[in-house]
Amino acid sequence: MARIIVFGAGGRGGRAVAAEARRRGHEVTAVVRDPAAHPGLDAVAGDVTDPASVAALAAGHDAAVNSTYSPGADPAEFFAAASNALAEGLPSGVRLVSVGLASVLPDASGTPLMDTPGYPQEYRGFFLGHAAGNDALRAAPAGLDWVVLSPSGDFDHSASDHSASDHEGSRTGSYRVAPADPESRISYADFAIAVLDEIERPRHHRVHIGVEEAR
Repeated sequence: MARIIVFGAGGRGGRAVAAEARRRGHEVTAVVRDPAAHPGLDAVAGDVTDPASVAALAAGHDAAVNSTYSPGADPAEFFAAASNALAEGLPSGVRLVSVGLASVLPDASGTPLMDTPGYPQEYRGFFLGHAAGNDALRAAPAGLDWVVLSPSGDFDHSASDHSASDHEGSRTGSYRVAPADPESRISYADFAIAVLDEIERPRHHRVHIGVEEAR
């Protein structure tokens, strides 16, 4: 059994990761900015952009998951600040899995999805914020064992816009690693399996990879 801390445990991705970790018998510390905003969730308050908060909460853990998003923050600042705080605050030896964005993942030709012809650009600032977070991890000391994991395309929202029990129903138990593809989909539950597999049996180190439903 491992001790896993999940930053951003109040969102769909964070909830799915925490549920999969508990299903496998791990001890989970769920972290949100404001526990009062998440009634029914057993969580503690924390700030993923504050190295001191990260260090205090992550002490004694074996792995950390960053699934945070702050709608009120400037993405150009938030994602880099979170990556820098995790790099500075996580205790030595803690494996970090950060939930990323397909838009900054390279496609089969090596081109970031956001730079491919016809890709929507109205949220480019958000894309670049995620890219800055990835760059901050790449610049982190070599001792930090991290991987950024994202859908290869998007989450399967048709299966995710319902209750937690519906999320469970979309769990197939399989996935595959794949380059960026705007048509690719994966459920939150299967994505969580990929996250936990990277914690239990690390295969990718200091890279951004995409996962999709097994075809």
